[in-house]
Amino acid sequence: MPILVDSHCHLDFPDFEPELDAVIARARAAGLVRMVTISTRVHQFSRRVLPIAEAHDDVFCSVGTHPHHAHTELDVSADDLVRLSEHPCVVAIGEAGLDYHYDNSPRAAQAEGFRRHIAAARATGLPLVIHAREADDDIAAILTEETEGQGAFPFVLHCFSSGRALAETGVRLGGYVSFSGIAAFKRSDDLRAIAADLPRDRILVETDAPYLAPPPHRGKRNEPAFVAQTAQVLADHLGEPLEAFAARTTENFYRLFSKVSRHDG
Repeated sequence: MPILVDSHCHLDFPDFEPELDAVIARARAAGLVRMVTISTRVHQFSRRVLPIAEAHDDVFCSVGTHPHHAHTELDVSADDLVRLSEHPCVVAIGEAGLDYHYDNSPRAAQAEGFRRHIAAARATGLPLVIHAREADDDIAAILTEETEGQGAFPFVLHCFSSGRALAETGVRLGGYVSFSGIAAFKRSDDLRAIAADLPRDRILVETDAPYLAPPPHRGKRNEPAFVAQTAQVLADHLGEPLEAFAARTTENFYRLFSKVSRHDG
């Protein structure tokens, strides 16, 4: 069975509350050895996100503020993120970034929060999980400015659905690109083409569960076990066996999320 990870899911969301243990069990049965449940609100982190990671040896977490909520957590400093990330279960910063599709938070607040998360990633060496939606130019500009002005930091462009230019900028600056179930959608030819042209050592897979379930589950609640379907589609497109693709993306995951303990076997 291919060995896989889900580098980005939201196990604290209400969608999973009635059967969280069963969801995690199904992920393990599908070959997943590690899952990272991602924080969207620092103010809820200690109550909702951290306990899930503490309760399961193969689940880790991040700490951060989603751009939708940036304006509500401007009291959270980079130092606060650094302090919270000292917990053994915390292996990443974020998710943070820019979302101009919904604009749920003022763009200035999103940018300010994004830069604070970058500072925390740089200080800790933990990867920043970046949310980018319809904000390619500004994301690329901030990443370039921060890297060239203040120094490099690890990051991943998660649930990638942006244009080729942002993927290339991210890789040039040392980042990774993570593909969700969107990459398995029938009409995602352009996205699969981007994946095929990226360096193989910079590609990750994820679910972003409970959202964006890949076929044949599209339209249903997503869950970590379904990362196997996305991996299969990408492996087929890249022309390699699923086992080889899974092994490579898992190794990429451990390289980026270097605080995560490796699975046995």
